[in-house]
Amino acid sequence: MAVMTSVRLATVSDIPSMVQLLRFLFAQEAEFEPSTKRQTKGLKTLMASPDRGRVLVYDDERQIVGMVTLLYSVSTALGGVVAVLEDMIVLPDARERGVGRRLIAAAIDQCRSDGCRRITLLTDQDNTTAQAFYERAGFSRSSMVPFRLLLD
Repeated sequence: MAVMTSVRLATVSDIPSMVQLLRFLFAQEAEFEPSTKRQTKGLKTLMASPDRGRVLVYDDERQIVGMVTLLYSVSTALGGVVAVLEDMIVLPDARERGVGRRLIAAAIDQCRSDGCRRITLLTDQDNTTAQAFYERAGFSRSSMVPFRLLLD
């Protein structure tokens, strides 16, 4: 019997699975640390206000094996809604099966459907695998340099 797969909007019941996915992601990112409490709070906040963005998951009927978060804001330069793509992660044993490709395509489609004019994302400087993946999906490097100020 074939396994059915789909990319869909996340639901509140998906939060425990997404928190586990974020553990994998934050284990490989230099600036972040996993926190079940913080990730749960952030996901609930985002999912309670769809105008802030969307969370998409890849569900293979057995489990959620991938996710991507889209955060929305308004760009005065473009005169409309733009997205920041965050939290793109696929479980290690589900990689090389097209899960990431389907997630990124669904994220782009979701942004178009929601009227976004641009999608921006960040990767670690040394994550050349992710950079090549995003370039294959149509993203290009920006001349902008990110800066951060943590407030808590």
